[in-house]
Amino acid sequence: MRATTSHLTFRKSGYSSAKGENCVEVAELPTGAALRDSKNPELGHLTFAADEWRAFLDELKANRL
Repeated sequence: MRATTSHLTFRKSGYSSAKGENCVEVAELPTGAALRDSKNPELGHLTFAADEWRAFLDELKANRL
């Protein structure tokens, strides 16, 4: 099932590749975050609960991913 994104404001993630090869966009949600492929936004997005999103960002910042 594809979710509508018309009410979401996506921005390019700071973790995206500078060359544009691996680009993702993120939208803040009241309960977490939504993530989508910037090259294929029509495919929809994945949503993450706040605790899942925070754990993911912590792992990225610690260079464990």
